[in-house]
Order: sequence, then C-alpha cells, then structure tokens
Amino acid sequence: MTWIIMLGIFVIDQISKYYVVQNLHYLESTPVIPNIFHLTYVHNYGAAFGILQNKRVFFIVISVLVITVFLYFYRHLPKDWMTKIAVGMALGGTIGNLFDRLRLGYVVDFFDFQIWPVFNIADSALVVGMILLAWRVLFTDEDAVEANESLELDLENDQEMTGDDISESDI
Repeated sequence: MTWIIMLGIFVIDQISKYYVVQNLHYLESTPVIPNIFHLTYVHNYGAAFGILQNKRVFFIVISVLVITVFLYFYRHLPKDWMTKIAVGMALGGTIGNLFDRLRLGYVVDFFDFQIWPVFNIADSALVVGMILLAWRVLFTDEDAVEANESLELDLENDQEMTGDDISESDI
C-alpha cells in the first residue's frame, strides 16, 4: 500500500504541475473562489515560505537523505494502515518536489489561498504524511496497533485458506 500511495502522489503531483504549466503563464493567477483561492503559477527556488532561496543543491541533498532514511527505517516501522499511508504520502511528496528540482531547477507551485504562501500537491502530501507519522509515533497505543496487526494477519490467513486446505486439526 505504501508504494502505491507514493506512486499515486507523485503521478498526481506531476500531472497537476504539467496542467498548470500548460494552461497558465508564469505568475498568472486565476481565481477559483475570488479573494480566497486562486491558481497562481510560480517558481519556487527555496523552501516553505520562500526561505533558503536558490539553495538547489542543498534541497536535492536533503531530499535524497530524507528518502534514504525513510527507506532504511521503513522495515522497522509498524506496518499498520496509518504508517503505510503516512510514509507513502511523505515519500511521494518528497520525490515529486525532488523531481522538479532535478528537472527544472525549481519547484512548480500553484495553490494560492491569498493569505498563505503558494504550494502544490507534493507539499501538501509531505506535510500531511509527516503529521500522520508524528501522530502515529506520539499518540498511538502500541498494544492496540499490535493487536490490530495480529488481527489483520489472522484475517489474511483465513482468507487464504480454502476448503481443500482445511485439515481435521483446523476444525
């Protein structure tokens, strides 16, 4: 599930950016909900809120490190649904923006709520994924998660069994 979410986020992010680049001129803003939400095509050479402008190599290195750390520690993380979704979202978002930086030298941003810096789908997925992962680590009862994982494994095993596979000892 993690890898499907990661790939889905990456693909949706790239399609949305392609749409914006093909349909808006640089710095053009189209109101979706006037004075509240616009699609505004900008190039982001920095990070959130415009910090660390023109530090492309720095962001590429950080992105590769984040991906490497996630992949290394993934096998040690719980395999519950929240962790799978969180890691998939965080990786998909990181890879989406890394792809832009490698290909274009900047990140394409376009969601503009007028009171907040312009952002994109990858940014949203990364932030939501990290919030879910933090919630999972800080506030989820490990015993409940382990019991749920055990129940999921039991259900998977039950579904794999067919009438031919049942022996007298299973009855």
